[in-house]
Amino acid sequence: MSGSPWVLVSRRVVTDGGVREAAVVVKDGRVEALLSPKDVPQGFEVTNVGEQVVMPGVVDCHAHINEPGRTEWEGFETATRAAAAGGISTVVDMPLNSIPATTTLEALRTKAATAEGRCAIDYGFWGGVIPGNAGELEGMVDAGVTGFKCFLIHSGVDEFPHVTREDLDKAMPILARRGVPLIVHAELTEHERPPQGDTRTYQSYLASRPRRWEDDAIRMMVELCRKHRTRVHIVHLSSSDALPDIAAAKREGLPFTVETCPHYLTFDAEHIPDGATHLKCAPPIREAENREKLWDALARGTIDMVVSDHSPCTPGLKHLDRGDFAAAWGGIASLQFSLPAVWTGMRARGHGLEALVRWMCRNPSRLTGLEGLKGSLTPGVDADLVVFDPEASFTPEPSAVLHRHPLTPYAGLKLQGVVERTYVRGVPVYTRGEPAQRPTGRWVRRPGAARSVT
Repeated sequence: MSGSPWVLVSRRVVTDGGVREAAVVVKDGRVEALLSPKDVPQGFEVTNVGEQVVMPGVVDCHAHINEPGRTEWEGFETATRAAAAGGISTVVDMPLNSIPATTTLEALRTKAATAEGRCAIDYGFWGGVIPGNAGELEGMVDAGVTGFKCFLIHSGVDEFPHVTREDLDKAMPILARRGVPLIVHAELTEHERPPQGDTRTYQSYLASRPRRWEDDAIRMMVELCRKHRTRVHIVHLSSSDALPDIAAAKREGLPFTVETCPHYLTFDAEHIPDGATHLKCAPPIREAENREKLWDALARGTIDMVVSDHSPCTPGLKHLDRGDFAAAWGGIASLQFSLPAVWTGMRARGHGLEALVRWMCRNPSRLTGLEGLKGSLTPGVDADLVVFDPEASFTPEPSAVLHRHPLTPYAGLKLQGVVERTYVRGVPVYTRGEPAQRPTGRWVRRPGAARSVT
C-alpha cells in the first residue's frame, strides 16, 4: 500500500488545527497532504473509515524491552508487536534492563544489532548516564541515541548504578552542549528501606517509598537544570506534591519537562488488594486524591505527556504465589493497553482527542527530537497513522495479550477505545486484531546523527 499514493478518509481526523473531516494523502511513506475528501485526485486508492478517528501514531518514549540479556522478560519482536496493537508507531527503549546496559558505544552497537530486522514499528534508544561513563556520551550522541537516562536511587539491576550530584555535574554540561535531554528517575534518599510489617499489603510497599523521595529529587534536578541549562525530563511522576516545584521551574523558563504513566492515572492505592504484586512499580501508585491532581496537572500543562513505562518481567519474579511486595520485581506491562487506558480516564474527565494527541503523540516526539518526523499529521512527516474507535470498549483477556507474558493489571478491566489499524510509514502493521507478519520497523535517530554505529 505504501508504494503508490493512497488516501485515508475520516469524518474525524485529529490535525494540528483540530478535529475535522479530512483525507490524509500518503505518498512514499510520508503524509503528502491533508485535503477535503472532495478534493482527492482521481485514481488514488481510498480507504474511508467513516466516523472512526484517524490520529497520529503514538510515540512511547519509555519502554523497557530488555533485549539482549533478559529476553525471557520481553524482547523486540513481542514488545513491538504488542505496541502496534496498542496504536504505538514509535517506541524508545530504555538503557536497562538489557545486558549489557546501553551505557557505552559498544553496548549501543550490540543493542542496535539485536533490534535490527525484528521490530514491527519504528524504534529509538536512550543511552544511560552512570558513574564514570562521561567519556562515552558524545560517541553515543553521534551514533543517534535519543538522549540519556539516569537513576538517583538504586535502579534494581547492578549493571546500571545510580549517579550522584557530582556525576551529573560532569555529564550534564556535555548533554547541554550536544542538545540532548537527560531523563531522570527522580527518587532520592540516603537510606532505602524495604517494606515493613506484613509485606503482602500494598500499604507496606507504599509507605516504603514516600512522596518526599520524589519531591527532594525533583528539587535537586531543578537546581541542576538551572545551573547547567541541560534539558531535564522527569520520568514517571507519581507524587503530586512535586507539582508546585515543577510549575515554578516552567514559569522560570527552564528546559524542564515531565511525564506520568497510565497506571498512575488509572489505579489508586486504596483499591490495590493485598498480594496484587502485578501492580508494584517504582515510584508507587499513590492515593486517589494524588491521581486526580496528576490529571489536573496534565490539563494545565504542568505534566507534559503520558508514556507507558512498560517494564515487564517473568511471572515468577512477581511472586504472585506469595503476594510479597518486598520480594516482587517492580514494573508494569502496559504497551498494548496504554492508549485505551489513558483514553478511558480522559473520557471520564471530559478531555478530548486533541489533548490525547498532544499528550501521547506530539509532546513525546518533541522530547525525543522527532518533531517533524513523528507525532502529527503535518505534511512531510512519516505516515504513522492510527484508526481508533473512541466509542467502542473492550475487556483485555490474557489470551489476547501480545507481550511476551500475559501478566498485566489491565487484564479484566473494561477499557474505552479500540485500535482498529496501525500504520508505520504508510505500511499496515496491525489490522483488526492481526499484527503484520513481517517486521518493517527502523531505527529513528535524532537529526544529524551518524548513520552507522559499526
